[in-house]
Amino acid sequence: MAGSAKSGSKCTEGAPRGHTWDQGLVLGLGPWYCANVVGMPVLVQLGDGFGPEPVYPAGPEGDIDRTADDEGWIVDELYGSASEFVKDICDSLPTSGVGGTSRSQWLAESGDLDSSGEAMLLAGVPKLYPKWTSALKEAVSGDYERWFGDGTYVVSTKAPSDDQIAEGEGLPIPPGTYQASGWMEDCYWERTSEGGEIIDNQLATSALSITVTIAPSDGQFTSERCAVWKPVK
Repeated sequence: MAGSAKSGSKCTEGAPRGHTWDQGLVLGLGPWYCANVVGMPVLVQLGDGFGPEPVYPAGPEGDIDRTADDEGWIVDELYGSASEFVKDICDSLPTSGVGGTSRSQWLAESGDLDSSGEAMLLAGVPKLYPKWTSALKEAVSGDYERWFGDGTYVVSTKAPSDDQIAEGEGLPIPPGTYQASGWMEDCYWERTSEGGEIIDNQLATSALSITVTIAPSDGQFTSERCAVWKPVK
């Protein structure tokens, strides 16, 4: 309901019961409330002159939610508040970094920085999850470490576009040295020219670690059944 309701709209039936206030019955609907103010239930928003002023809990969560309301940040309807959004994203980060993307890469390419997401995370992460502040700053800046799973990548120093991220095709991989670590069976990789000629390749029936250097003059890099390729620092 949040983000789509309009003040004065007719209330939906079966709304959860809340508390009463001096202008009528209030039914909790997240940041919107169902109020009998003129004899007919209508939706009103906290602080719009009809409903009660919002009450924020003491602590960083309340500070973030107050700031979100003051700034007019839009919270996805999946979450009840800005602080809940921040908590959910940060709780996902430990496992996100284990898979095919770095934590900052996951933040930058997941879509969670879109709309008001970036502002809410910049305000909330340092207060609730300070250990992820550096990953967030890298994601926001666009200068973050990228990891690469199976697929064919175009050798380029350009950052991936939104369309490339959404479609998962034509993604760029910067030239440099990469290493895939972990148990691998039948891992195949190849470096090719822009015209598709094989420059170098390898099929490893079993391996624990493989290192490949991609040259700036390469056209594409392909990986099949390998572990995640991470830049060698």
